[in-house]
Amino acid sequence: MKLRNAAAKYFLTLGSVVLILGSMSWAKDKDQTDIDKRIDKAAEVLNEIMAVPDKAIPDKVMQHAKCIAVVPSLVKIAVGFGGQHGKGVATCRTEHGWSAPAPITITGGSWGLQLGGQAVDLVMVVNSDKGMQKMLSSKFKLGADASAAAGPVGRDASADTDIKMNAEVLTYSRARGIFAGIDLNGAVISQDKDETALLYGKFIPFDDILDGKVPAPPSAEPFLAAVRKYSHEVHERQG
Repeated sequence: MKLRNAAAKYFLTLGSVVLILGSMSWAKDKDQTDIDKRIDKAAEVLNEIMAVPDKAIPDKVMQHAKCIAVVPSLVKIAVGFGGQHGKGVATCRTEHGWSAPAPITITGGSWGLQLGGQAVDLVMVVNSDKGMQKMLSSKFKLGADASAAAGPVGRDASADTDIKMNAEVLTYSRARGIFAGIDLNGAVISQDKDETALLYGKFIPFDDILDGKVPAPPSAEPFLAAVRKYSHEVHERQG
């Protein structure tokens, strides 16, 4: 009887361990899937925005872009000035093309009130070497560490674009189908360390990723393809 009870306890414990390990594996797979979905969504956002010429990011902005960051509609905005938080991915130009994507978070700022408390898509274009260095630092505040301005809209925009290009980071938002420049001053951009570890299998410093020292995972190709397409397109048309 004692032997039977001991065996029952053993198999019960073993079963619990299997269930726990299975749950951990499922959670990891789920997180990985969420990251892949976020990268795919970032590509979708960029493609949809650039598909409407009179409402797209100007060619001149894309031509001079040093880094591009996209925060898809997973952004959740709280009522009032607090609680703004979103996740996305960023890539920077290197000697060998665009870098692998680096997972980022954006928090704070007063843009919650401007966007009416809804989920939105955000696009940030870094267009100066100084702004790029801030991006590589893994954490910086728009308006304080790097100057930011609402980006001009329209593929062929020129006059307004020349003025805006003085800012180190141009910022955009899309909500309810409307795409426009937005003031994100006060928002903090930082590396998402947890998702970086999930995407690459281990934690990798922000600058190593954005400097092109890390190969891009297969899941990043849709996003990087979109970035390459629109950043090179202006050169192809001029050629």
